Amino acid sequence: MDNNNLLVAQNISKSFGSKVALNDFSLSIPKGTIYGLLGPNGAGKTTFIRIINQITMPDTGKVFLNGEPLHPKHISKIGYMPEERGLYKNMKVGEQVVYLAQLKGLSHAEAVKKLKFWFDKLDIGDWWNKKLSELSKGMGQKIQFIVTVLHEPELLIFDEPFSGFDPVNANLIRDEIIELKDKGATIIFSTHRMESVEEMCDHVALINKSNKVLDGPIREIRNQFKEGKFKVELEINNQLAMDSLSNSYEIRDLQTHHGMTSFYVLSHDHNNNNLLNQLTQVGNVREFAEEIPTMNDVFINAVK
Repeated sequence: MDNNNLLVAQNISKSFGSKVALNDFSLSIPKGTIYGLLGPNGAGKTTFIRIINQITMPDTGKVFLNGEPLHPKHISKIGYMPEERGLYKNMKVGEQVVYLAQLKGLSHAEAVKKLKFWFDKLDIGDWWNKKLSELSKGMGQKIQFIVTVLHEPELLIFDEPFSGFDPVNANLIRDEIIELKDKGATIIFSTHRMESVEEMCDHVALINKSNKVLDGPIREIRNQFKEGKFKVELEINNQLAMDSLSNSYEIRDLQTHHGMTSFYVLSHDHNNNNLLNQLTQVGNVREFAEEIPTMNDVFINAVK
């Protein structure tokens, strides 16, 4: 098995009655990466996350962590922040985070030391003696985040980690997740926010209707969905050459302002040099850039 992968799932299938949640699902997650786990609601993402956390077991297939078959001892090596948060509303924050840290294997003294570091880092030191019910949803999310990362697990799983956060705190948590990756953690990141996927993820897998539809480095995935669409801006000096271009290629959204003409060209021959040569005969080229689909475009097209 490849030593570069932290988590490997092989041919995982899981059904609940007649409902197939995962169908022959395989995945390899490289160490030290942020891996986006994407898909519409009900696609099978949460089932896979629950299998990794040994909350439920697969009907068939195997999961390996660091080359070893998944085992109860691995629970201490995993941190999981579920979309539905699981803290006690009427218990004081400090008491419950120390208790939860001890469940992860930390001593009382170790837990208090690490918690002080994180409470200071996220500027929430004065929440220690408050009940969770006294805090806003976003504040509760910060507590949940700390509980997830406190024991410094090898694998971190964040399911919609920005839910409930205002933009400032969402950026704060995003930066903390990236810093954890830079320090060596491997992260599974499940979200519907495609702009966060583009910004943070190294690899992505897309699940739809219990099947894996796409899987790979994010740049390669986006390139798979290219349409050969180029954004062009130029100063037309040769109208005959422009007419010839219009006959050879599909031109869209043609506009002219202050002597500059902008438009999109659809090129299906995948020879960018041919297109660029024709454009230089039309006039002075100011801009020539291929449009790479966003992850939002990829998601919509793949699910279709």
